[in-house]
Amino acid sequence: MTAPNTTLLSDDMQLVLASASPRRLELLAQIGVTPSKVVPADIDETPRSGELPRLYGERMALEKAAAVAPQYPTALVLAADTVVACGRRILPKAEDEATARACLALLSGRRHRVITGISLILPHDSAGGKQLTKSVTSTVAFKRLSTADIDAYIASGEWHGKAGGYAVQGFAATFVRFLSGSYSGVVGLPLFEVGGWLNTHLKAPS
Repeated sequence: MTAPNTTLLSDDMQLVLASASPRRLELLAQIGVTPSKVVPADIDETPRSGELPRLYGERMALEKAAAVAPQYPTALVLAADTVVACGRRILPKAEDEATARACLALLSGRRHRVITGISLILPHDSAGGKQLTKSVTSTVAFKRLSTADIDAYIASGEWHGKAGGYAVQGFAATFVRFLSGSYSGVVGLPLFEVGGWLNTHLKAPS
């Protein structure tokens, strides 16, 4: 028996995920999708001077998909990029403790936006390599974080490699007093939008 809202893939359809994120694999699994291949894209992720967060997220998703697609011309290639933004400011991915602490201090007691850009390149043999790109924006508000809150989160290690220095699906969920938008988008892949694309382009004939 097939679960409701499951994305069905026919045997001859291939999906390549251009991402190293295990969270995105887990999110796809929630809608019954297992990529044929996972091929992380190696691109320059430096924001351009004055680039707005939404445009940056969309550009990153588009460039990641475009970097991988030439290797798999008969497959669909899906990529995403998640951006944490305070106003026009793009917060970095925290690769060290000092960066994570700075991000958490900035987010403490205030609202911010989480923007996930998504991009899907269609097979060259079916749609001429057409590329679909968009972004989904959610609003998240943190409680005011104490020094003990930040110290405990740093000790957890969950911040490493995360945009804005946190992962909403982990211990940082205790910081979130308000979230409006796509929870899965904040985690890393907006399933409503991605599921719609995949149901259109990957679903097996009934």
